[in-house]
Amino acid sequence: MTEKPFLVVGGPEISAEIEADRPGCLEVIRAGYLAHENQQSVLPHSSFLRFPHRESDRIIALPGYLGADFDVAGIKWIASFPGNTANGIPRASAALLLNDCTTGYPFACLEASVISASRTAASAVLGAEALTGQRKANTIGFIGTGLIAENIRRFFRDLNWQLGEFLLYDHSADAAGRFAADCTADGAGEVRIADSAEQVCAESDLVVLATVAGTPHIHDPELLRHNPVVLHVSLRDLAPELILGAFNITDDVDHAVRERTSLHLTEQRTGNREFVHGTIAELVTGRIERPAGQPAIFSPFGLGVLDLALGSWVHRKITERGGGTVVENFFPGQHGFPGAPA
Repeated sequence: MTEKPFLVVGGPEISAEIEADRPGCLEVIRAGYLAHENQQSVLPHSSFLRFPHRESDRIIALPGYLGADFDVAGIKWIASFPGNTANGIPRASAALLLNDCTTGYPFACLEASVISASRTAASAVLGAEALTGQRKANTIGFIGTGLIAENIRRFFRDLNWQLGEFLLYDHSADAAGRFAADCTADGAGEVRIADSAEQVCAESDLVVLATVAGTPHIHDPELLRHNPVVLHVSLRDLAPELILGAFNITDDVDHAVRERTSLHLTEQRTGNREFVHGTIAELVTGRIERPAGQPAIFSPFGLGVLDLALGSWVHRKITERGGGTVVENFFPGQHGFPGAPA
């Protein structure tokens, strides 16, 4: 049996493929969610590597297998070092390794910060559509205006959402200003910078939470009294009081209700998980529906199988056009190397 050639693909090539077809990317994420919901996946819990006396820094390993039309295994290794931004480099860096499910051999290593940000963004926008029932928002609010928020904004743009006013808040006024300029350059209508995260929650009918918060900083349930849809991408922004007053959707309950997420803190307070009403796959397939007269919160943990779905899709597209860099004779024991089978 001949092993697949080992391909290395950098961020610029991956970005180009995703930017060329964000609607296709969304459909890949939808298919990944449905395969996972249909138990066509293996998804161990993510493993968090933390460092003594550096609470904000971490590296996470996300292994998995995704079946159905994907049939791929692999692992994403993603670092989050928030202090990087003060030195002019991105907070997150990542690599994705894809394994062939016949031989077990890795066949690709892909730069994965772009893949990770894109699958997160596609997941959020899929959740927004499923919870609103349309591609429209009068006021969209962003709390946190970094890389993830920018990717989410671009998915909204390229999926032709009708977005009225943009309301932005970030601890960094410079970051909020840059994001505002990007919105304006893309033809957004009115763009305002809010004084607080609370203002964004209170005045937006669609809220995107994309911060690096490690503990809840939004506490008042009255901020959601107008029943917005909240895309709780950063997972730890909302106090249990807000969770308990909302219709809560996640991607995988066992994965999301851990690691001191807002859902986990709510479970610790209540002693149960009855406040989680279902998964995004159940919502997309119509097995559950959002009730009227209640805010809705989508808290996606970020499933490693989605990285596999998007990574294998990107790999196929790049391979078809002869892109990437093939590394010859990567594995010992092949092509006459010592240890090759007789």
